Amino acid sequence: MSFNSVNTNRQAVFALQSLNQTNSELGGVQKRVSTGFRVADARDDGGAFAVAQAVRSDVAGVTAVGEQLGGTRGILSTTFASLSVVSDTMKQARAVLTRLADAAVTGASRTQYQEQYSLLVNQIGSFIDDAFYNGRTLLSTVATAGGGNIVSIRNESGATFTIEAVDGAALRLNTTVPADAAAAVARLAPGTGDFDVKDAAVSTALNKFGAQMQFVENQQVYNSKKIDAMEDGLGALVDADLAKESSKLQALQTRQQLGVQTLGIANQGPQVLLSLFR
Repeated sequence: MSFNSVNTNRQAVFALQSLNQTNSELGGVQKRVSTGFRVADARDDGGAFAVAQAVRSDVAGVTAVGEQLGGTRGILSTTFASLSVVSDTMKQARAVLTRLADAAVTGASRTQYQEQYSLLVNQIGSFIDDAFYNGRTLLSTVATAGGGNIVSIRNESGATFTIEAVDGAALRLNTTVPADAAAAVARLAPGTGDFDVKDAAVSTALNKFGAQMQFVENQQVYNSKKIDAMEDGLGALVDADLAKESSKLQALQTRQQLGVQTLGIANQGPQVLLSLFR
């Protein structure tokens, strides 16, 4: 092929190929700069993009689990708060019941203590009945009444854990007011008395739900750290190094300008041949 041809301008062809290559690379850099991703879609790196999408799916799953655990924590917090107030009220009821166990307390004084005890017992029942969160309670085993065990998800793979409900009847004090000192003493009998048994049941429930709440809180903290770790790994896989891309962008812009100038010079080559015929 002749270098001196008006039909084929090899210099212009080479210059155009180089400019097209520069424009292609510049487009890639501009895409990375504008999106912030080294791998924005499957065209950039199919394998890395597939892995990134899988990680993003896992992150979405763990995030959803965190939201669900928030609801579970709400139920546990409500239950724990209810039982804490019940326990405090039981202390007051014990003090009144102890006074009623004294045979020396008679007449109007006994009547007043009996009324006070009755009020406290009813309050305890109300606190147990009101331990609802979003229509669910752990202080009832009756599913149709919003009670029963709660099965909650704990990770993105669908693994679950169960929080067992407590029968509220096992926590309620006998609503019948002790008629005399002997009846009050019987209620306080260690291990067998109604008050002692119910008081121990409340303490056991507090310990149980307190441990469950600690587990849920730990699971939430773990899931949060897990998301951070997954997103950190995802960033290392697909994020662009913007400092590096910035230097590339400037270099390619300079190459583009030079390519345009070179192509312009090459396109003027055939015009030089015309001077040979003058």
